[in-house]
Parts: sequence; C-alpha cells; structure tokens
Amino acid sequence: MTVVAYPGPAGSHTGAAAATLHPRAQLQAVAGFRAVADAVTHADAAHGVLPIESSLVGAVNETHDLLHEGSISIVAEAVLPIRHCLLARDEIALDEIRIVRSHPSALEQCRRLLDRLPNAVAVPAATTADAARETAESADPTAVAIAGVEAAALYGLVTLRDDVGDGPAFTRFVSVAPYTWLGAGRDDARTAFSFVTDHRPGALHAAIAPFAVAGLDLVRLVSRPLPATPFSYRFDAVVAGHPLDPKVRQALAELAEVTSSRRIVGVYEGAEQ
Repeated sequence: MTVVAYPGPAGSHTGAAAATLHPRAQLQAVAGFRAVADAVTHADAAHGVLPIESSLVGAVNETHDLLHEGSISIVAEAVLPIRHCLLARDEIALDEIRIVRSHPSALEQCRRLLDRLPNAVAVPAATTADAARETAESADPTAVAIAGVEAAALYGLVTLRDDVGDGPAFTRFVSVAPYTWLGAGRDDARTAFSFVTDHRPGALHAAIAPFAVAGLDLVRLVSRPLPATPFSYRFDAVVAGHPLDPKVRQALAELAEVTSSRRIVGVYEGAEQ
C-alpha cells in the first residue's frame, strides 16, 4: 500500500488533508514538516502532504522553503475549511489561562482570541495536534491548545470555545513527490515555480511582465529571504496553465532571460475554491 507522510501526531488538519488527497493510502504521521520532506526524498513515503497557504494569514513559509531547498515537487492540492477550537484538560475560565499552545499559523489565525487572554503566553508547537497532545499530557491546568475538533476527541480534551478563528478560514494543502508530474489536465493545470531577480530597478516587473502580456493569470506570488545573502529575496509563484502550453512555455523562457535563477517546483490540477 502507498505510504503518505504528514506532520503528526494524529489529529492534525494536515492529517485530514492527507486523507482527502490520498483516500486509499496508508497515512503515516512523522515528526514535523521537514520530516515529511525527508520521508519523500529518501523514498520512505511515496508522497507527503503539507499546508502551503491560509486564507487568513497567507503563505506557510516553512513549506515554501522546503520546496525551494529540497528535491520535492507539488503534484496535487486540496483546499479544506479549517475550524479551530480552544481546548483544555478541564473546564477553566479564560482569565485563568496562562499558556496557549498551537502551530504558529493557527496562532496567527486566532489573534482576536489571544487578545482576550491578556494573562496568557502563546507557545508555538510543531502542529496543532502536537499542541493538543502536549496539553493533554501537561500537569499544568492553566495550559490550553488551539486545535481541531478531531484532536479534542483523540486526546480527551474539553472544548472551551468552538470556532475561535478570526473569520471563515480555509487552508490550501499540497501533496509533494520526488518528481515533477506533467499529467495535469491542461484546462485546470497550475505551474508552481521559484525565481531570483537581479538587484536593479524594475527587475520584478520584468520577471512577471511576460505572464501579463500573454494573458496568463499569476495566481500567487510570495517573497522569501535568501539566508545566504542578507536582504536578498526569491519569489515563489503559481501561474494558471501547464508548462507545456505554448504561452506558459514562452513566458517561462522570457522569465529565465531576466532572472538569475529559475526552477519549476510543481505541476498539478488546481483545487476548486
């Protein structure tokens, strides 16, 4: 049976996404985001599933960086609604809470709740499920977690508040593999790529102009720092189209002419919004 890795433990939103993207696979929870990339790279798993974008807080930087650093590529995506809950071992008043654990992205999505907890300190966890597990195992009655309803049931936690996100939230999850897949249908294809521009006026405009001239939809553009070169950045982008389509192929060729580096990091069918 095909093995699919996701950042565990069980009960995370990404685990639910993995089941959606790979319903017949054997799902394997691993230690974190990088462990997912390593499992795929070392052939311990056929695919990995990671969150890449939140409708409330934008890009999931760790996933973008792993795609840039490693030899993995996006082959599929799914968009899932996200419902965050405030969980505790036992009932507790909000003003008695001292520690709130969750993944940094989830903490960002629940700012209004955190503002209502002036006596609490936010503590990042590897995943929302890790936050729930650590809270369940903690001897501190003032510690709580922000996680999903599945984690509450799995770790025997009490739901203090339901649906505590700042607004309706959706997360885009991607399935990654150690190869680039070209089998996406031409009408629904998305091509993810990364590029670095030179330091000169208008460099970014020159890089993305070919897509506009060709009438292509650049559906995502994210900047990320290059650690080896202080205050320099790369750009991660997604264009609606297949890299073998003439317009996309030409735009990518023109991009290569005006950038210092360029790399395709995924071809896949876009998920319905």
